[in-house]
Amino acid sequence: MNSKLPTKTLVQCDFDGTITEEDVSFLMLDAFAEGDWRAIHRLYEEAKISVGRFNQEAFALVKADRKSLLKATEGKFKIRPGFPEFVACCRRKGFRLVIVSNGLDFYIEEILKGLGLDDIEIHAARTRFFPGQVKVQYVGPDGRPVDDAFKEAYVDLFLSQGYRVIYTGNGVSDFPAARKCHYVFATGNLLSRCQQERLDCIPFSDFTEVAKVLEQL
Repeated sequence: MNSKLPTKTLVQCDFDGTITEEDVSFLMLDAFAEGDWRAIHRLYEEAKISVGRFNQEAFALVKADRKSLLKATEGKFKIRPGFPEFVACCRRKGFRLVIVSNGLDFYIEEILKGLGLDDIEIHAARTRFFPGQVKVQYVGPDGRPVDDAFKEAYVDLFLSQGYRVIYTGNGVSDFPAARKCHYVFATGNLLSRCQQERLDCIPFSDFTEVAKVLEQL
């Protein structure tokens, strides 16, 4: 954690497995992928393909429309406790809250809308629906397509804009971005990775724990 802190603060938060306790995109792929999407995911886990290629190839196996995909997840995921309180804390403190996710924009937007929090800034994979076809693409802060290091690109942008950046995440894919930030809140595999790499972090299991620390910053 850096000792010299800027005066303005931004909280960059992951979505799947962090705000939700489950990975929503995996629920959709389990329900509708016409093929072995998990084999593609194993290639991503083994660092043989990028996250962009994983999502492009996995969702290419899906023929369902937007409404069907959203309906398939109803009642199958939970919001991590304390999330509304965490959002309220960020607003009260004047911290800019940004969700940057390897997930897909359409379901993140829908879930936040259901929580009455659809005004939160989101950067995620852009999803386009065509008859019998779902196309997914990441677009970086510069407006250009990217295949990898999506979360990291946004951290770099926010740091260049003079923000003190606080990171909140749960996965190994969060680590490259998290290690550049001033403070890191970690759970799940991100916590394990931070501990392995001896990266300073604050463990959490629900967002009320995060909010309590943010109140002191």
